[in-house]
This record gives sequence, structure tokens and C-alpha cells, in this order.
Amino acid sequence: MPVKVSVIVPVYNPGPYIEDCVASLLRQSLSADEYEVIFVDDGSTDETPALLDKLAAEEPRVQVIHQENSGWSGKPRNVGIEASQGEFVMFVDNDDYLGDEALERMYEYGVANGADVIVGKMAGKGRPVPVELFRHNHPKASVENAPLIDSLTPHKMLRRAFLDRIGLRFPEGRRRLEDHVFVTEAYLRADNVSVLSDYVCYYHVKRDDASNAGFQRFDPVGYFRNLREALDVVERYTEPGAVRDRLFRRWLRNEMVERMRGNRLLKLPEDYRKEMFDEIRGVVVERFGPGVANGMQEAQRIVAALIAADRLDDVVAFAEWEASLAPTATPRSVEWRDGVLHVGFTAEFTSRGTPMTFPAEDDSDGADLDGTPTDADDAIARVGASTVARFGSATADFLVRERATAAQFFQPVELTRETLPADEDGQVRLVLRGTATVAPGTAAGGVALGGGLFDVFVRIKLGGWTRECRLGPVKLDPRPVPPAGVVAGRVVLPYWTAKQATLSLDVDRAVKGVGFARLKPDDVTVTGDRLRVALPLHVPGDAKAALRLVSPASAEPVEVSGTLSGAPEGSGAVVEATLPGGELADGTWKPSLCLAPEAGERRFLAMSVGLSAKAGRVQVVRPAKPAGPSTGQRVVRKVRRTLGKIARKAGLRRGNGA
Repeated sequence: MPVKVSVIVPVYNPGPYIEDCVASLLRQSLSADEYEVIFVDDGSTDETPALLDKLAAEEPRVQVIHQENSGWSGKPRNVGIEASQGEFVMFVDNDDYLGDEALERMYEYGVANGADVIVGKMAGKGRPVPVELFRHNHPKASVENAPLIDSLTPHKMLRRAFLDRIGLRFPEGRRRLEDHVFVTEAYLRADNVSVLSDYVCYYHVKRDDASNAGFQRFDPVGYFRNLREALDVVERYTEPGAVRDRLFRRWLRNEMVERMRGNRLLKLPEDYRKEMFDEIRGVVVERFGPGVANGMQEAQRIVAALIAADRLDDVVAFAEWEASLAPTATPRSVEWRDGVLHVGFTAEFTSRGTPMTFPAEDDSDGADLDGTPTDADDAIARVGASTVARFGSATADFLVRERATAAQFFQPVELTRETLPADEDGQVRLVLRGTATVAPGTAAGGVALGGGLFDVFVRIKLGGWTRECRLGPVKLDPRPVPPAGVVAGRVVLPYWTAKQATLSLDVDRAVKGVGFARLKPDDVTVTGDRLRVALPLHVPGDAKAALRLVSPASAEPVEVSGTLSGAPEGSGAVVEATLPGGELADGTWKPSLCLAPEAGERRFLAMSVGLSAKAGRVQVVRPAKPAGPSTGQRVVRKVRRTLGKIARKAGLRRGNGA
């Protein structure tokens, strides 16, 4: 069978970090004879070469190529391209991993849309990844209609015939930004680029030892020399004008201005900071016309202007002010309505822990904002005036992010903007008020949320900043505590985290929080053979449930089907089931309930009440609590703990004196 995809993995001393990568490649949903994995070992000195050879001997789809160390990833990737047999090639780094269906989904999406380049949604585990690019699918994307330029890492799927037709390969040798040069040319010369955003294809991982190649301190001279090569590609394949300026803006913003802002700049040693500044300024003055900076946010434009004017001291002073700014998002309400979780919140920026204030009126005439600020105070004033002028475009996005994988999904938000008077004369606060809706059946990019824990983030765009924060801490008294909801075959429990009191969602994992341990005998009624249980749940409609009964008097549990529905009185839910009274042996039966019986892995949650069967009749009882320790037993345990502490302290003193 023809090979559909060749996965190319450059390898150099990954240690245990390659394990997740290998496991994900072997788990792919694409048939094993439809893809191949090519590991190109770039002169590793650890145990990796032997481990890969062993893997290749066991797995026909795996090939290993060994070569002398080349110093960077460009040559190993090129060697992999030449060895590949696939219709497409996919580049994966040895410390990252793929979603289980990534190859199949990306291949089918690319073929369906005639794409030369397929960009799969990324999740960043400890490192940033593009956000705006993956709001929704882009089957026919280009640098003109989508923010493709935000994603320049090599982790894409590309048509092999396209690479051969245009002769595209990675720059080789010990250098930086070889992926920028490669991916930029691919974008600009492809007949079509497709962006797949409804499934997380690639997990970009920051290693615990911080030894990812991209996290190493670099030589600014060499780095910005390599950056100029990416700019050369843009100039070669675009005409002067708005498109070229927008593409150049990506490097000015991400690789230059953002390195000169806030704590990112302040953490650099002064001599390295100065060297970095000088190299950045050289590129800014040499390569960028006024149209490049003009399209950026005001704070970014100001930093760019100060760089061009060779004003490092003012750049540092402005960075110190920006470092004091932080976003904050405060929950106002959390409630279920018709199977959808509605979350009300407010969001704004703070400065040194207090709400950020701005001039009550926009007193800028527009012309002064285009010039270079006279000093850092002038720069701060300009940003304030610009923020007020653009308050109507301020936004707050609401995201749920899976804790285990960092996969994140935008949720719909209805937003209003409000100007509130501040304590200072002539100053105002700019507050965003939003209501987000989370529909569990479609919240993960159009499909249901998977089982796991999801944290809630608010991403605020205001003036010259785009930053995110957790939703919380909750300050309402009493704080809203909505029940678990049974929606789309999932049990979704909104809850406040213990330490930070921020909002999170537990999907199909919660036990105690569902509330079954707090049921009272009055919540359970048995009429004839009909069982009815009132539950602290939100259920938007009728659903199936399963009831399991366990008793010491029976070797096998008894299981019956039930119906789960919203309570007629509008508060909570009820489950009803027909009991097989004649089948229940005399004795006490402990009931547990499965709220999603059609799920792949059924979970039964124990109830805090019991049933007693006798001669075919069933009644409700409260299970006896296990007997606690007697007073004498408690005293003995306390004495033992005290003696243990004394013994440990004595041993520690002897150890220190040895």
C-alpha cells in the first residue's frame, strides 16, 4: 500500500523525553502500513541510538538513520525528506508528541482541500503556541486571509511533490530560525494552505530541564543575521505594500519588540540587554519602513519608535512600568440553564495591584501618537490616551484549557464595555463585562469535552496589551456553587480550586463533588417496586441511567436501568427505576448510580443511603457509619505519634553530630 505520510523526527540526546514522542507515533489511527516514521539521529551521545535501532528492528514502519552531528535540526530534516516515501511529510521534534488521530485527520483534510501545507492545531505544554490562527478551520488559507505567519515552527505536514517542485529544503548548519526561512517560503509558494483547528494535532512541550533548542541563550549577532534571511524570503516573493508590511510585522513584533518589553527585558543581564538592543535596532532601521510598525498595538509601536531612536534607557523605564500591569478577571455568576453553563464575569487591567486608570476623555489628536515619545512618562501617557480612544475595540475571550494536555478552546462571549469613575480626579476605569456560555456537547471545538480537568482563562485585549489570566478568585459571598450537570453524556462539575478559588470544570472525574454522599433518607422513596431518588444535579432533559445494588447477602450485584430527568419542581433532578424486589435477597443493599451508562467507561457513584430488602419488600435505610476508635484507642494513638516524633528528632541530632 502506498505510504501516505512520512513522519520525520530529528534526534539529538533527547533522553527520556523521546518516550512520549515514540508512543504517540505508534498510537496513530492511520493504518500502520499507511505511514512511516524516520528518526534521523544527529550524532547522539546518549543511549538513544541503540534504543531507536531496537525499535526499528521491532517495528517495520520505523526507520533510523545515523549521521555525524550537524549542529542543528536543518540537515537531519533534509536527510529525512530524501529518505521519505510518503505522499506527505510531517515534521515532529523528538521532545514533542502528536494527538492520536493527527496524521489521519491532517492527511484527509489536506487531500480534501488540495493543500500543499497542512497546519494542525497546537497545544503548548509550558511554552506558547499560536492562538488566533486556531479559532476555527481555514480550509483555504493564505498569508492574506489568515494569520499563518503566527505559526513558523516546522511542525507541519507538507506535500512531498510540492517540496521537490520548488526545491525547498531547510537551511543547514549551526544556525537559528531555519524553520522561519523554510515555513515562510512554503506559505508564500503553496497553491493552498489548510489550517485544521477542530482537533489538537501537535503538543509542543517545554522540557523540565529547559534544554529545548529554542530555549537556549543565543548570540544576538548570529540570530538577527539569520532573521534577515527570513525577511529576504518575504521580499523575494511579495511586492512592496500592505501584505509585505503585515508579514514583516510578525518579526518586528515577536522577535524584536516583545524582547524589549516588561519582565522579558528586565530579566536580561545589562550587557546582554545592550547587545540585544543594538542588534534589534540595526534590523529595525535597515529593513522596516513606517508601515510595518503602524499596524501594531500602541505600546508595541512606542517601543519600536524608542528602539529606532536608540533610546535604550527609555525602553527600560517603559518596561518597568509595563511589568507592573496585570490582567484580572472576576467571576460574577455561574449557573446552568438548559444544559449550558453561563458564566458572568468582569475583566480589566491592574497596575501594582489596583485597577488601572486612564484619562476620562481622549485628548489625543492622533498626530502626536505617530512621533517618538520624549521620555518614558510621555510614552505611558500616549498609551493611556490611545487605550481610551480604542476602548470600543477592547475584547475579552473566554477559554477552557485541558489541564493534562494544555489544549484550549474558545467559548462564545457576550461582551459590554463600561467606563467607571476612578478615585482620582479626571480618571476612569475601563471594565469589560462578559457572559460566556459553555455547552459541554460542543465546547471542544465543536465536539464534546473529553474526560478530564479543564481550567478557565480569560484573555483580555485592551489598548496595547493582550494577556490572559485565570477566572478568579471568586469574591462573591456566598460564592456561586452550581451543581454538576449531566449534559451530552458527560457529568460536568463546575468548581472553585482550593488554593486560588479560580473556576475549573471536572468532566467525568468527580466523585464527592457530585453530592451523592450527602443524600438523606427523605431524598429516596420506594413505592411498591418503584424507586425514586432526588439528586442535586442539573439535567436539561430525560437521559438514561443505571442503578447498581450490592449486598453482602449476594455474590453478584444487581443492575437495573433507570431514567434521569429534571425535577418537576425545577430544582435538581430525579432518577427513577423499577426494583426487582423478588430478586433481592433479604438484607441491606448499597445503591450506586451511573449517570452516563452509554459511555465507554461506566462510573458508578455510591449513594449515602441504603435499601433494605425483606420478603420481596424494599424500604429505605441509612447505612450505619463505621465505628470510630474508642477514647482509649485515641489516647494510645496520640502517645505513639508523640513518641515517634521524639525518636525521629533524636535520630536527626545523632546524624548531624556524626
